[in-house]
Amino acid sequence: MALNQNNSTQKVTSYPPEVFIPPQTEAHQYKERIRPGANIVFLTGAGISQPSGLATFRSQNGLWNNHRVEDVADIKGFRRNPDLVRAFYNGLKADCQKAEPNPAHLAIAELQRSFPAIISVLTQNIDTLHEKAETRNVWHIHGRVDEAQCTGCGYVLKSWEDITAESICPICSKKAMLRPNIVFFGEPVKHTSVIHDLLSAADVFIAVGTSGTVPPAARFVNIAKTFGAYTLELNLEPVSNSREFDEHIFGDVAKTLPQLVKTLLKH
Repeated sequence: MALNQNNSTQKVTSYPPEVFIPPQTEAHQYKERIRPGANIVFLTGAGISQPSGLATFRSQNGLWNNHRVEDVADIKGFRRNPDLVRAFYNGLKADCQKAEPNPAHLAIAELQRSFPAIISVLTQNIDTLHEKAETRNVWHIHGRVDEAQCTGCGYVLKSWEDITAESICPICSKKAMLRPNIVFFGEPVKHTSVIHDLLSAADVFIAVGTSGTVPPAARFVNIAKTFGAYTLELNLEPVSNSREFDEHIFGDVAKTLPQLVKTLLKH
């Protein structure tokens, strides 16, 4: 959750007891641990897209863009009211089309271009801001907002157009069968074999803007550590799985991640 500030008062964040609040030091390990030739895997969450104006998945009032998560992000919600869910993601498409990558997205792309390492991105986000930033090797484990899938034949259609009950699958020609190609609660994530391959080969695992609560991504840090990776999180503040990381950098990721990349490129 963000810190709300004005000229007279400042909200102090109160953490639940289970949240580990790690110390921060100026002598960052990453300067020595992230070396040329390393295999670097990023995991990005809603916090990296928030500075671009996109709402985080679940706000403080428990809603997502003024909708109950259970209604628009759960497979049961889609089955109950597919028209509502299609309309919700049609609106989200419009928001994502307007949004532009912020300095955090651009920093990852710059690291790929300028740092001699193997760099991949696993993202929980369904927006295409990494692609707009010209980042390569991006895997959308929760799907993409610019895709639709036919529930009849399984065909995946890439389109920014609205999906309605009148939409027709171009392969099987059936109406009212298209759904957003996103992972609802109650469904497995996408690219599971890629996830395993990347995490098992990672020398460095960096989580950016993640909540640390959504499975299975919340456990990726543990998997990467099991295979010997150095782990680093960049978040606005401590999250539920912060204690699992080797190092922590807290603050606005649109500022901290570009600074990290700048330091690595100078180091």
